[in-house]
Amino acid sequence: MAIPAEVRRYWLPILLAAVGFLFQLLVLPISFPPTHYYALGIERFAPVERVVEAYEQLSKEWLAETNQQTTVDIIKIRYAYELLTNPILKRDYDLFGLDHHKDVLEKVKEQYQKEHFLKIDLPLLKDSSVQSTDYAFNVLGYESFMHTIADEHPLLIMVYSKGSPRCAQFIEKWKQIGSRLDGVANTAMVELGDVQLTGHFAEQRFSKQPFFRNGLPTLVAYPADCRSPSCYMRYPGELFVDSVVDWVATSVVGLPRILYYSKETLGPEFIGKSGHHKVKVIFFSSTGERAAPFLRQAAQEYSTYASFAFVLWKEDESQIWWNSLGVESAPSLVFLKGPGTFTKSEFTKIMEEHKHQELPQLRSDTSLELGCDARGYSRAGNDIAIWYCVIVAGRPGIELSKRRQILRKAQDQLFSDVDASTSENVDSSVVVSSAAAALKDDRLTFVWLDGEVQKKLCAFYLATDYSGACGPGGFGDDNDKSELFIVRFQRNATFEALKAEKTNNLMEALQRQHTADASQLVARYKGPDEIEETSKVPDLVPEETSKEWIKSTKSIRSAGNSVKQRIQSSGFHFGDYLTDPRIGPALLMSACISMGIIWYKSNQRTQTTEDGAPPKDKTKKRRPRPKLSTSLFGQPEYPADADPEPKDARQWEMTDSDSD
Repeated sequence: MAIPAEVRRYWLPILLAAVGFLFQLLVLPISFPPTHYYALGIERFAPVERVVEAYEQLSKEWLAETNQQTTVDIIKIRYAYELLTNPILKRDYDLFGLDHHKDVLEKVKEQYQKEHFLKIDLPLLKDSSVQSTDYAFNVLGYESFMHTIADEHPLLIMVYSKGSPRCAQFIEKWKQIGSRLDGVANTAMVELGDVQLTGHFAEQRFSKQPFFRNGLPTLVAYPADCRSPSCYMRYPGELFVDSVVDWVATSVVGLPRILYYSKETLGPEFIGKSGHHKVKVIFFSSTGERAAPFLRQAAQEYSTYASFAFVLWKEDESQIWWNSLGVESAPSLVFLKGPGTFTKSEFTKIMEEHKHQELPQLRSDTSLELGCDARGYSRAGNDIAIWYCVIVAGRPGIELSKRRQILRKAQDQLFSDVDASTSENVDSSVVVSSAAAALKDDRLTFVWLDGEVQKKLCAFYLATDYSGACGPGGFGDDNDKSELFIVRFQRNATFEALKAEKTNNLMEALQRQHTADASQLVARYKGPDEIEETSKVPDLVPEETSKEWIKSTKSIRSAGNSVKQRIQSSGFHFGDYLTDPRIGPALLMSACISMGIIWYKSNQRTQTTEDGAPPKDKTKKRRPRPKLSTSLFGQPEYPADADPEPKDARQWEMTDSDSD
């Protein structure tokens, strides 16, 4: 079927007009449903007195049966009356368009739509106010809010309303969230009546009216590096305790996740890939829930000393865990083969006691912390002139492990001497050894050095005799050995004086940048013939790590902003624009304008064709040359009226006499 020419010509105006009418008839009524004020027949934002007056007038008409209203209409009017006479519910509805009891209205309409209105159980709305006097809540005002965000700790805020039953149901979950985030992030609440704050947390439509897209409660968070009221993050997911806690720990605080392993992957993926010098901490969980934030915080703080893993407990695998790790049931914690469950304080205490179960490793990221870097300072502070570092260096292996164990026992013995000297039952005249005193004052540190990775530094300390201890071992090389030595660091007085001087040029600044703050005196355990003092030390080689939490919190948050979330956010904004009532009239106006333009151009073209003369063809037609037929013998036949020339006729040239 062919499309008429007029329809093809005006297809754009027809399309715009159709979309405009559909928007006005279908989309707009859904976006702007009738208000509860409309059900009472009064103007919007009318005072409570006007609401009561309108309801009493309508109720008299029902009883007198002068106004034939259906039961559903009466339910709508009664619901509007109860909502708009409640100060809290009316406030939330007028300011933010929140209807906390919408489900109650739908349920009552379905229940009594075929019944007489006198059978309706009144009141429709029950009391479900939120009691915020509980000690666990921290309700903020504007001034207290400004002081709270100035704190260095992350902050999670719940925006709630006293009249919302959903908020009342969420209170118990909120207590659990606050308990699980204890020590990791602070929690607080903001009531919807504090318009100066809640208006800041609300989103805005095209009409600048604030609203909460998912209703209340709404959760927002301030990271630790946030000092402005506008840099908050809005929680986008469902209000589950585990989901909220994980979002705060990962996106807001930036803590690492502790992964789950199975019986097949625990050995090769976790134990095999963890550093051999680290303590392995394995949690057995029967629920499969994510690690608590304080455990994830411990995994970040003690990452140098321990590796963490979770295992989902299954009854059919219980015999395997009992035989291998001595775990009888879940929840359990395998920490140096010590099963049991721990609170945060108990766990932190155990970690502090056992973080040096293996000696700390001298690495590029621990040298300053351990006080074994000539460009740094001792652990005792910046004013200490002399401090010491006992180092055992070698290739990872049995020999190095034995030396580390011996050095660890020596450190424990010195700690025991310190504890004995500080005991109340010990005579104060007992003299503590100088090594124990230095260890007590944080001027003595025991560490180990991976000679295979830190080849340059190992060879520097051991001078020329470093075979078997420094550098990678060759194939079949069993000459692995470890070396024990002590380094005395002494503050460089000339360097302190140079720092006070003004730098004259860039070259001088670069030279001073590579100058060590302290000189070092190295003495090997067996005692060399000569002890050299030096001030230039090779740098430690940075070792590759898999610490995702080394990234800043900002980068972790941006990484969490996935493509799915961006698409969802764009869809929300597009949906907000569709509720603009100006779209329908704009489409209809565009249809009229485009139709006028098309009609004008078409009419102008028609008039030009009718009024103007048709163009003339100036090309001159030539007379067609007659075709000669051919005779039987191949000679052309001339017409009868033609005078053929003789066959032997010739044309003579003219002479001068002939021309005269």
